[in-house]
Amino acid sequence: MRPRGSCAALESEAMSTLTSPSGPPADSPTAATEAPYALDPAIAAALRKDDAGLVAAVVQQHDTLEVLMLGWMDEEALRRTLSSGRVTFWSRSRSEYWRKGDTSGHRQWVRAVALDCDGDALLVSVDQEGAACHTGTRTCFDGRALPVVTAAPTAAEGR
Repeated sequence: MRPRGSCAALESEAMSTLTSPSGPPADSPTAATEAPYALDPAIAAALRKDDAGLVAAVVQQHDTLEVLMLGWMDEEALRRTLSSGRVTFWSRSRSEYWRKGDTSGHRQWVRAVALDCDGDALLVSVDQEGAACHTGTRTCFDGRALPVVTAAPTAAEGR
């Protein structure tokens, strides 16, 4: 496991996104639509993956900033996302790559991707077509709020 670095160090490591040609196998369903690039080794090194080799990818609508969903990416899914302009995830239940919208038509067009300061999560900014959730709701969080006690800081606590 690599040591944790500062946010600035991770940001500078991840500034370059794509390097040498490689790419998916020629018989891959997305091979024709993906640019043939390998994930920059500095980005791969900056990722703090879980035991399954995955990082969480929070997907957010680029203009409204609403959180749409959470998916999982390995290095290959991230490479495909960075090089194709479409979001690709690793399906933990099906053990395969899936590009959001290929079956539903609810595509996610990549606007930006950022790595958090610990390297264990990605923020994927997208232009979402249609519903983001497989249940048909705009987001995977619509109508799913949990009961919570809310609080606000008092004047004595600095406000």
